[in-house]
Amino acid sequence: MMKNWADPEAKSEAERYDNPIPSRTLILDTIETKQQSLSHADLVEHFGIADQKSIDALSHRLIAMVRDGQLMKDGFKFQPMQDQPILDATVYINNKGLGLAQIDGQDNMQLPERELRLVFNGDRIKVQQTSVDRRGKALGYIREVTQRRVKQIIGKLECYEGEYFIQPAAPNAHQPITLEKELIEHANAKTGEILRVALDDYPTRDEFANGHIVQSMADKADTEVIIPQTILEFGLPFEFPQEVVQEAESFKEPTARDRAGRIDLRDLALVTIDGEDARDFDDAVYAEKRPGGGYRVVVAIADVSHYVRLGKPLDEEAQERGTSVYFPHFVLPMLPEALSNGLCSLNPDVDRLCMVCDLNLSRAGRVTGFQFYPSVMHSQARLTYDQVSEYFSGDSAAITDNRAVRKSLNTLFQLYQVLKELRQQRHAMEFETVETYMTFDELGGIKEILPRTRNDAHKLIEECMLLANVAAAEYSLKNEIPMLYRVHEAPEFSRIQKVRDFVKLLGLSFPEQPTQADYQRVIEATKDRIDAPSIHAVLLRSMMQAYYGANNLGHYGLAYEAYTHFTSPIRRYPDLLLHRAIKAQLAKKSYPLSGAALDDAGEHFSATERRADEASRSVTTWLKCHYMQQHLGEEFLGTISATTEFGLFITLKDLYVDGMLHISQLGDDYFVYDQASQSLVGQNRGQVFGLGDEVKIKVAAVNLEERKIDSELLQQLTHAGRVIRSRAPRVAKTESTEQVFNQENKPRRAPRRQNPAPQGERVQTEQKTAPVSQEVAAEQAAKAAGERPPRKKNAKGKASSYSKKSEKTSSTKSKTKDKAKKKAKSKKSKSNAKSRSE
Repeated sequence: MMKNWADPEAKSEAERYDNPIPSRTLILDTIETKQQSLSHADLVEHFGIADQKSIDALSHRLIAMVRDGQLMKDGFKFQPMQDQPILDATVYINNKGLGLAQIDGQDNMQLPERELRLVFNGDRIKVQQTSVDRRGKALGYIREVTQRRVKQIIGKLECYEGEYFIQPAAPNAHQPITLEKELIEHANAKTGEILRVALDDYPTRDEFANGHIVQSMADKADTEVIIPQTILEFGLPFEFPQEVVQEAESFKEPTARDRAGRIDLRDLALVTIDGEDARDFDDAVYAEKRPGGGYRVVVAIADVSHYVRLGKPLDEEAQERGTSVYFPHFVLPMLPEALSNGLCSLNPDVDRLCMVCDLNLSRAGRVTGFQFYPSVMHSQARLTYDQVSEYFSGDSAAITDNRAVRKSLNTLFQLYQVLKELRQQRHAMEFETVETYMTFDELGGIKEILPRTRNDAHKLIEECMLLANVAAAEYSLKNEIPMLYRVHEAPEFSRIQKVRDFVKLLGLSFPEQPTQADYQRVIEATKDRIDAPSIHAVLLRSMMQAYYGANNLGHYGLAYEAYTHFTSPIRRYPDLLLHRAIKAQLAKKSYPLSGAALDDAGEHFSATERRADEASRSVTTWLKCHYMQQHLGEEFLGTISATTEFGLFITLKDLYVDGMLHISQLGDDYFVYDQASQSLVGQNRGQVFGLGDEVKIKVAAVNLEERKIDSELLQQLTHAGRVIRSRAPRVAKTESTEQVFNQENKPRRAPRRQNPAPQGERVQTEQKTAPVSQEVAAEQAAKAAGERPPRKKNAKGKASSYSKKSEKTSSTKSKTKDKAKKKAKSKKSKSNAKSRSE
């Protein structure tokens, strides 16, 4: 074939291939010179390529260039990646190993497996879009990892063909950490042992990370390991630097100098009301009747900003953490104990510095005025919710006999009755959900899971905090103070449509642009139904996620035009920012944070909040799975709490644990998911499984790593509130539940990072390598025609030998092995299909 191009890489292409095609450099130069996007066909015509093998080879090369971040594919056209914007994003990897680049204010990008090789969950990256997959999802290419979240990791020591590595749990299960054999021998570590390791070198697309052993955790129960393991997996800061601890411990009890310029409230009957196990008390309340009617309410909040100063190590550490993280029976605090449990905790019978929101309310509970000021207080009592609730119920001995305290509480309770009515009038949403708490044994395992009841004392304190937060938002708006609002936007149209379709089947209407009143109307209409929690869960899932933002967009759920966080600066950094801003306004000084810096702060603290919530939820779910291991094979009654295309989620009665009931376990019928009714409908026998239905199940399998509980259906008891008197449905005689579960959740076995295929994308020189995890079709095609990597270093940094002859032999063996595997897999697949058809 006669070439009609001059290739700057012609010599190297000729050395690599008998029949060269245009090099990557030439392809890029051609597209840039044309100054327009070109398709594969355009390039074939431009270069005058005629033979089919070369045409296919060019297609493979273009796909590989997209994979490697050199070209962006838009439809059938290719264009240089430099035309695509580079965006900041956070890596999010779910328990199935699928990764996303979460981009603030934009749609997320999917990260192919090859990109995930670079990162851990929570890393900050710069990413560009390379293409769109068959489902319309944007695919991203990581240009740079800008911030590493994970510094250490806890995992199980494993060995593969003589190479040792630590296998982390989800969400970083894709990142084995290699360890040198000498380190293993020196530590006398055994395969299967749980180790804590520090990372020395981070991973690349071609090589795994490596590290060294910090601690053996072989002597600890798995329930003692899960929290530190999760802390490391999510990259949560867990140790305070020495300089931060020293700064926190350098402060003394408030002196006359500290009290100067503050309003003295030490004679006021302020009290703290918290849970039984609370260790820090950051808010205190007081109320009194005003002459002529109405109320005065004082909400005092610990003055954290007096101790945590800008530019100091203590402040930098608090910013990095963003929030305290609450695990079952363990707290990872934002501030060192000297402050969080000491000087910034409003302990009884000691002077404490505070910021006060002093409010005047009418008899009808309307706020008529408020002011903010720094103060000094002296808590008169440390009370618990249960004590105050018992006092409100008539037990006068439940609290202190301090008359001023009792008078204040009586006034607060009277005001609460008024505020409760106002809450209903503004249609703030109150969903019927069950909140639970856990009790633990001496090893940290769950002893019991119990429902948590919210009494009037809880609700009273909540109303007081709402008053202060709303007043702070109004104060900031009035005085044009740059600060972070707590934003909760109205639901998106697509979510509203799902709710409309669902509640329509309940005989209720729902508008296209619902207000809070429309939501509350559905809540009220269904609150007495047996399936109320499931119905309200559908409504709740339609809500948007709240976040911190510099622009006030209101709070939809609470039905406030403006809302912020003022009341918890010990555990939330945005509250601390607000305290500083209000102090600056009172002192007529410049604001500590504004403009673009405030926008960045909102994104950062929203991200740290999400990270904390996900870590806490991960531990809670793991503990529940661990708890259910002791109930394997036992039968339980449960309620269908959610439905999906692949099955049902069952909440077990009395245990308050959710398990999965796979669609293959529903019986020998063909079930179709009906989104409108949130149900699975049998096409042949007419059996329907819907929200709120009661079922009898058996706990069939528990997967701790995947945090999944698998169930087996024994009998459907009710549907739509009516008892089903027919006998239990037959269950399809397929593989056991454990087999189905294991087949769908097989862990990745080989620890080795697979090299891309050889340099040049020619099919005839392709080296087949098994992908580390499942990918989209486009990524598989690119991998099949990938390029040869540079020489891979072994654990000691020495280059491995390489020859074309050995590659060909290895490739031939690999192909033979792959054929055998495919044949076996095909037989197994046919067998499964036959079994299911029976």
